[in-house]
Amino acid sequence: MAFSNITIAGAGVLGSQIAYQTALSGFKVTIYDHNIESVKERLTALEPSYKHDLKLSDKELQAGMDNIVNVTTDLNDAVKDADYVIEALPESLAIKEEFYKELSAAAPKKTVFASNSSTFVPSQLVDYVDRPAKYLHMHFANMIWRHNVAEIMGTVQTDPTVYQEVVDFAKAIKMVPIELHKEQHGYVLNALLVPLLSSALQLWVKNVADPQTIDKDWMISTESPLGPFMILDQVGVRTSLQMVENFYAMTHNEVYKEIDAKLKEMAAAGHFGQESGQGFYHYPHPEFADPNFLEA
Repeated sequence: MAFSNITIAGAGVLGSQIAYQTALSGFKVTIYDHNIESVKERLTALEPSYKHDLKLSDKELQAGMDNIVNVTTDLNDAVKDADYVIEALPESLAIKEEFYKELSAAAPKKTVFASNSSTFVPSQLVDYVDRPAKYLHMHFANMIWRHNVAEIMGTVQTDPTVYQEVVDFAKAIKMVPIELHKEQHGYVLNALLVPLLSSALQLWVKNVADPQTIDKDWMISTESPLGPFMILDQVGVRTSLQMVENFYAMTHNEVYKEIDAKLKEMAAAGHFGQESGQGFYHYPHPEFADPNFLEA
C-alpha cells in the first residue's frame, strides 16, 4: 500500500465518517478542522452506529479512535507527514481555491490530493494545486460504513499510477471503488440522486405537497426504503443549501432562490437535519418510523 499517513481536511458530517472509517481500517489519521470540539463530538457520535451496524466490539471501536493520532487547526502540522490528503470542505470554489493553494505550499511533494466534492469535477479545481498529476476526486456516500462506495474520478493530467493507488486505498478501507472513465458532474450516484432531491424540494416550495406526502408517494410507488426528504435529513441542511446555491448560480432559475430561502429558515431555527434532532422530521423518533407511516 502506497499510503500510510492520511489527512482528512474538514470533519463535517462526511469528513468525520471518512476519518473514522480510515482509522478503523488501520491507517494513521490526522484531522484538520477549525473546530476541534465539534470534530470530537462527531467522532464520538459515530460509535453507536458502527457498533450496531457492523457488530464491532468496544475494543475494535477504540482501536479506530486510537488511530486518529492528531486533530489540529494548523494545516502545516496536519500535512507534514501526509501521504494522502482527502479534502471534505464546504462546496465553495472560493474556499477550495484558498485551501488548495495553502495545501500546495504546506504538503510534501510526495503527497497525493483528493477532493470529496459532490458538486465540482476535478478540472474545476486542478488549477489550484501545484501537482496536477497527483490530484483527483474520491467521492463518498453518506453513512459510508453501510453505503460503502468510493467514486474515483481523475483529469486527463492524473497519473494512472496515482489513480490506481487511490483505487487500492479505497479497497483497503473497505469501500467498493467505482472507477469513472471520464469527468461527470455528480459522478454516478449524484447524477441520479440530485435530480430527485431537487425535484422533491421544488414540489415542497411550490406547495404541491408536504414532505411526508412526497416521501410516502415515492416509497410506495418505487418500493424504496427512503423518501427524498429522509435522504435530505441525512445529508443535512448545510449541504443542501450549498447544492441549491450552486444550482442557482448555474441556472439562474428563481425556484432555487425560493428553496434557498426556505432552507435558510430551517437553518436559522437550528433544524439542520438528523444531526441536530430536527429537519423535515423529528429525531430520534422520526415520523416515518411509525409502522403506519405508509398507510392511507
